[in-house]
Amino acid sequence: MKNIFLSLLLFFSFSSFSQTKILSWNLENFGKSKTTTDLNCIAKTILDYDIVTIQEVVAGYGGAQTVAKLAAILNEKGTKWDYSISNPTSGSSYKTERYAFIWKTNKVKLKGNPWLEKKYHLEIDREPYFATFEIGKKTITLASFHAITKSKQPETEIKYFKFLPQEYPDLNLVFIGDFNCPEKHTVFNPLKKMGYTPILKNQKTTLKKKCKDNLCLASEFDNMFYKTNTINFINSGVIHFYQNFNSLEEAGKISDHIPIWIELSLK
Repeated sequence: MKNIFLSLLLFFSFSSFSQTKILSWNLENFGKSKTTTDLNCIAKTILDYDIVTIQEVVAGYGGAQTVAKLAAILNEKGTKWDYSISNPTSGSSYKTERYAFIWKTNKVKLKGNPWLEKKYHLEIDREPYFATFEIGKKTITLASFHAITKSKQPETEIKYFKFLPQEYPDLNLVFIGDFNCPEKHTVFNPLKKMGYTPILKNQKTTLKKKCKDNLCLASEFDNMFYKTNTINFINSGVIHFYQNFNSLEEAGKISDHIPIWIELSLK
């Protein structure tokens, strides 16, 4: 009986360690406009996740500093976090930005240096930011992305994502972020045919200006695409953080997007 108990304990300990929770959030205009109160709200929202990727970090002064402030707030809450911030994206036709990754050092380990996509940086305005993390003895590479706005036709740059798996054949890629485009769009079909599947379907992730009949979300823009033969899907969802505020206008000071997340283990 004692041996069975020990075996079960070891099994559940291993299972909980191998399961990883990843969150993605477009934190609109993430820079010096975010107050300490805003950052505490963000920290409280993301605290239970192991890896967090942020889109729309301000490229100029204030963006990188605000990521560092958020990491410092998280570090005050009992768990050690580290972070990485990209250089400004290279596209000249639209607003340049940075990306950031923040992660719990006791759950995952950064492997090598993160990088902005090099080959397709001319075709993709805000080229994705890649980081490889070691979980146990296996690895996962997150490609965080913020597409051009819907009016500028984001599918014209998303179409290049079908080339990224062959560009990085040894990496276990997850495409993650704000695509400004719903997953049902045909531009994602090539990825789907390669075995990539979205974590969300028919799930709106952007805030309306005002709630109407308790409907507060507008568009299906944020998602993650993972490969089913390398990743065990456990759960996924969104966080309706705006419900903690008196109005959407007040919540909008944090972001006009809600966070999305996946819980997974590596095969």
